Amino acid sequence: MSFNDLVTVTIVTYNSGRFIKRCLESVLAQDYPNSEVIVIDNASTDGTIDLLEQFEDRCRIVYNEENVGFAAAQNQAIQLSSGEWVLTLNPDVLLMTDFISALVEAGQLDPKAGTICGKLLAISATFDLPDKPLVDSTGIFFTPMLRHLDRGSQEVDNGHYVRYEYVFGATAAAALYRREMIEDITICGEFFDPDFFTYREDADVAWRAQLMGWRCLYTPHARGYHVRAVLPGNRRALPAAINMHSVKNRFLMRIKNISGHLYRRNLFSILGRDLIVLGCCFMREQRSLKAFWYLAKNWNKAWTKRREIMRRKRVSDEYIAKWFAYEPVSLPVSKAMISRQKPRPRVAARSKAARG
Repeated sequence: MSFNDLVTVTIVTYNSGRFIKRCLESVLAQDYPNSEVIVIDNASTDGTIDLLEQFEDRCRIVYNEENVGFAAAQNQAIQLSSGEWVLTLNPDVLLMTDFISALVEAGQLDPKAGTICGKLLAISATFDLPDKPLVDSTGIFFTPMLRHLDRGSQEVDNGHYVRYEYVFGATAAAALYRREMIEDITICGEFFDPDFFTYREDADVAWRAQLMGWRCLYTPHARGYHVRAVLPGNRRALPAAINMHSVKNRFLMRIKNISGHLYRRNLFSILGRDLIVLGCCFMREQRSLKAFWYLAKNWNKAWTKRREIMRRKRVSDEYIAKWFAYEPVSLPVSKAMISRQKPRPRVAARSKAARG
């Protein structure tokens, strides 16, 4: 592998007019020499389409007639892509100019690292920086309750998270996926599960990748900014549909990926969280009860996916279980591996999309 590898940047927009122009400008200003940009718009109605038209000479843009959801639209973009790497990107992300180069550089360290992520810092919806720099994500981790959280979220960035580390997975807001892994862990022709529609689809991919023997590598050298709309504790401020998908996908992800060993090991923690979720649905979020009707109707479909995932599982139950803890788990990257890293060449910023 070299820096001649093509990187495809895939972005899904839905009423993203506040963000998409500056996001695309940061993508097209990258110093990585070989990239293409694919944008899928999910039938936006807020002026996003007018902004996207300004980039049609530099990006491949597809306008869907209906909102098919983040997961399905990302799959659509991936199917159109040609890159050895695919960088999924939210439209509310801004990248430092060497973000892609730093991710690809990290990907050279380990051929079994199928996902590479960097350090995302928090930024407001108006793209104003907070008084103190706050971490948005340095990867995702799972707790014994089966909650998945962003590592370092809302912590003051005081110079920590400065080493290469293996983490459980990456937020799809800015995750670099190796083509080989995408093809290897795709189930029923799907990388992201379209049944998720939106939310938790990246955690589902991370869990499946770990089960199939792939690693996620964090690099501190890739830095960007992310407007985080969904945080623990702000459910009441979110649209009812998002909360419903959150509930649905919590259980859908479990049906597909959890082993009996992991379930028994964390039984009381899982049941405790389930009772909280159910109580909230009955007491405050009655519209989220539709999630359970969906699960009942699609049980056989989800179970078919589970059987295929478990058939292709390559790691032990003990290996997976060690990732589920109340504090973020990470594993070190060997010094010998890092010492073999070749310096990243400095090149002029010019993407394939920019070349037309």
